Formats: sequence, C-alpha cells, structure tokens
Amino acid sequence: MRVLLAPMGSHGDVHPMIGIGRAMQARGHDITLLAAAPFQPLAVANRFDFAEIGTHDDYQQAIDDPGLWDPDRSLQTVFNAERMRRGLPLLLSQVQQRYVPGDTVLLAGSLALNARVAHDKLGIPLATVHLQPIAMYSVVDPPLYPTLRIRPWWPHWFRRTMYWYADRYMLDPLLEPVNAYRLEIGLPRIKRLWGEWRHSPQLVLGLFPEWFANAPDWPAAFRQTGFIPYDQSENAELPAPVQAFLDAGDPPIVFSFGSAMRHGRPYFAASAEACRILGKRGLILAKGGEQIPTNLAPGVAAFDYAPFSQVFPRSLAVVHHGGIGTTAQALTAGIPQLIMPLAFDQPDNAQRLERLGFAKSLSPKAFTPEAVARMLADITTSVSVKRACEVIREKMHIDPIPETCRLIEALKSM
Repeated sequence: MRVLLAPMGSHGDVHPMIGIGRAMQARGHDITLLAAAPFQPLAVANRFDFAEIGTHDDYQQAIDDPGLWDPDRSLQTVFNAERMRRGLPLLLSQVQQRYVPGDTVLLAGSLALNARVAHDKLGIPLATVHLQPIAMYSVVDPPLYPTLRIRPWWPHWFRRTMYWYADRYMLDPLLEPVNAYRLEIGLPRIKRLWGEWRHSPQLVLGLFPEWFANAPDWPAAFRQTGFIPYDQSENAELPAPVQAFLDAGDPPIVFSFGSAMRHGRPYFAASAEACRILGKRGLILAKGGEQIPTNLAPGVAAFDYAPFSQVFPRSLAVVHHGGIGTTAQALTAGIPQLIMPLAFDQPDNAQRLERLGFAKSLSPKAFTPEAVARMLADITTSVSVKRACEVIREKMHIDPIPETCRLIEALKSM
C-alpha cells in the first residue's frame, strides 16, 4: 500500500506522522512525506519518498512572524492567504501523481485543509489526524481556546451557536482561499470549512488516549489510539555536549518552548534566573540566536536540539509551552511539568494536564523568575504530583501503534 503523509506545521506536527510512517513502512508499505522543504532531511533519514509542499522561505517566514505566538493573530499567521494560494494546488498535484486507486491512502494533519480538497477531487481515501482534542468541537467537553473560555453554565444550544458564529464570521472568511480554489477546480463552495468539512468522513484519528480527553459528540468517524512520541531518537544520538552536561551533575530542569519559537528570550532569561534562585541546574533546548540570553547563570546551558526521549528521563522537571509532542514525551518520562501556554492548543493541553494532577501553568505575563521558581519548587517536591506522574508513566507503556496501523490499513478499502 502507498501511504501519503501530509502534516502541516512545525516538528511537533510532523514527528507523529513520521512515527506512523516508520511503523507502516515496517509492515511493508511505501511512504511519502508531503511537507515543507525543511523536513526533507527527515524523510531521507527514514527512507521515505518526499514531495515539497512549501519552500524553505515560506516556512521560515511563518516561524519568524511574532504573530505566530499571539493568540489574536496566530491563525491568521498560519493561514496566510498568499501561502495558502500557493500550497493548495501543490498538494493536489503531488497527490495526483502518486494516487493509485485501491492502493493509496492519504493521512492529513489538523491544519492540512488541502488534503480534504484532494479527497473531494480525486476520491482518495483520507484519514484526518488530530494530535490534540482542541482540534474538534464539543459541547459536552468544550476545549479551552486561547481567546475564549466556554463557561460551564452555558447551555448546549448556546455553545453550538458560538461554534456556528465562529465558523460563519471568523473562520470561513479566513479560509476563503480554500473555496476559491475549489471553484477553480470544479468543486462547489463549502460552509463551515473548519468546524465540520475538514474532518474526513471516512476516518478521524485521535492520537491521544481516552484518559487525556474523550467526548461523545466528536465526529462519527472518530477513532482514538494514543500519543505517538517520536522525536528522531532512532536517527540521532544524544549530542556529545548535551551528554556531557547531563553527566556533570544533578538532574536539570529542562526549558523548551517549541521548535518554531524564535522570540523566547524573555522566557529563557526568566528560566535561567529561576534556576539561580532555586540552586538547580537548567538545560535550555531551543534554536539558538538572539533568543538565547548571554551570560546564563552558572549551571545553566543552552543547546539547539536533543531528543526529548533521551533527555527527559534524566531531568527533574520540564518547563514548556504545552505543545502536545513535548507533553507526550514528559508523560512518558514521568516528570512534573510547568506550562506557559501561548497559542493554538496549548491552553487546552495545559488545563487537561493540571486536571490530571502532574502539571501547573503560568501565563506569559506571570512568567517571572520568582513565580517560576516558586511553582517549580512546588511541583518537584509534591508527593501527589510524584504519585500522579508514576501512574501516568505506567499508562504510557501501552503502545498505540498497532491499532493506529490497523485503522490506516482498513482505510484502503473504504
């Protein structure tokens, strides 16, 4: 079988797809990664075919835009009209070249609306892959949005009205390039592009476990498996300087605010100062440049990258943005988490982690050295947090890969 993987986003969005691709490849299937140019080396390292959907410049412009981390502008940054107009025909063309009816399936990330266009135009079997629960509307268990908190006393009819209003007056206008392209290739216009249409009618895969989130009013085609915490560790050894740092002292506190973060200087400065206050070692994992403060406190070091699966089990705690990939790796390692959510799914993930008892969160405005130090002291000494982390770590041993692969293989016959 040919499996076409179409994630959209940063490494946190691409990595789980790579994990699925590796597993499907081991079962004898051919894999193609359709992604932005910076991810070609990742495809090559895993012996996948690769098709470029977006240039290096497109990707760099998106992650360099401060609006990416502004809750009021993040979706506008992701769904930039000009980039959408270029990307929509690219994906359809690449899928069309590789589609063999009866032998090819397409897996698309939450943001890959162009994959649903390809499904509607070509009839290719499609699975929509959601890494986080916020990707689906629910009136029963509504997500926590960066700019909207659905109150528990709001009746269900009012919650549905809120979703309808958001689709009709905010999201459909933002996604107008999708409808313009559909008309161009002979497809009809669609209403509620975000809330309803983007979900495959054949298979919606939730790559998070039921104990993290589950709602009875998610799409009818929804099937749930679990976190797939791939992080390139199979292809990359722990960098020698990181290994040396870990070996040189007590377990550090790890700080990372996402692979796409380029504006984290104030947060990393506060993190380093919190380590000084606590007398703890700190390990900053972030793309270098101006966002890394100079003159870090003694015992605090910064590196561009290291596989979380190799670092977190040797760490005291992790401070991060609430991205689902980082979350899954911290859960697997069984360490406490302090979360500073910024945009997208991050506030909702943070809220769910707090409910489960092994994380605390701070808003960006409250992310001061003193507050970070105080909350880290709490979560790293709390008996209840330690117990919750141990319980979840055991649950993370359940492998979601076999069921995920079975569902994808069954898609071929739909």
